[in-house]
Amino acid sequence: MRRPALYSSSRPSRPEPAQPAGPASSAAAEGPRAAAPRRWRFSPSSPAWLWAAILLLATALVASMALRPMPRKLTQEDINRAVMKTMETQVMPSEYARAYDNVRPSVVRVVSYIKKSRLKTEEQKLLSKTARPKPLGPAQTDVTGDDDEIENGVGTGVVIIDKGVILTNLHVVSGADRIKVIFHDGLEATATVTGVQAENDLAVLQASKIPDDMIAATMRSTNDLAPGDKVLAVGFPFGIGPSASGGVVSGLGRVFRSPEGKQEMKNLIQFDAAANPGNSGGPLVTMDGEVVGIVTAILNPTSARTFLGIGFAVPIENAAAAAGLPPF
Repeated sequence: MRRPALYSSSRPSRPEPAQPAGPASSAAAEGPRAAAPRRWRFSPSSPAWLWAAILLLATALVASMALRPMPRKLTQEDINRAVMKTMETQVMPSEYARAYDNVRPSVVRVVSYIKKSRLKTEEQKLLSKTARPKPLGPAQTDVTGDDDEIENGVGTGVVIIDKGVILTNLHVVSGADRIKVIFHDGLEATATVTGVQAENDLAVLQASKIPDDMIAATMRSTNDLAPGDKVLAVGFPFGIGPSASGGVVSGLGRVFRSPEGKQEMKNLIQFDAAANPGNSGGPLVTMDGEVVGIVTAILNPTSARTFLGIGFAVPIENAAAAAGLPPF
């Protein structure tokens, strides 16, 4: 900004008329008027006054800063004391709780349906081989209709790609006429099977619609997974959920044969977090909420379909390959 011009308040005196040179004129020039001292006028608008004001303000500022106490430098002891105070006054979530919160938005409920007409046909085929003729009785009317659907199975799935690609177990959706998935926010959508990996009992689903805030689970390699590592299984056991159960990795590279002896799966993760029918297809995650496996089977030497402490999950490397994802 241009600096305004400064004007003096005194006017210049008019020039005296020229006097002839001579002793008289020289004496007059040396008279009282010539010998009078020059007076300086100190104007508020003069540069000297402005600089004096600036200097005074600067001095006051420096003095105030010098009087202000300097903050003490934080030490490690101060930090430790603050952390301990926070831990004493606030309840921190457990490792399992943090893992659950991280993976929960990616876990879905998977329900398969079959038509009653097809179920009746299969039942009739089975009965025709073993049933004896029965006396005729009054005709029974199917009030619901043969085209109605009935629930065939409930399991769990986990979203691995935010476009609605879901991993689950093949036995959860096998033979279904319709598949429904329910997302964490309650949104329901139909789904279709887009890929299978029968040797690992895996199926890949594509949902017809997804939530606006869909979050896919984070997958982690099992290369550094070790027995004793904490894991969390999330799913819908007996249709109840989502439910969480915590445990540890019990072993790696396990082999499991189905009770019927029809299928043998290899290279499985053994874990002891509770899993029951309905957990099938759900994620097995680390304490960071990262998926390391897909819950597939439980071992129970009795006829009961309940958990006794030995569960198996397919490593996520195999599961991701079923969806066409590159290896880790």
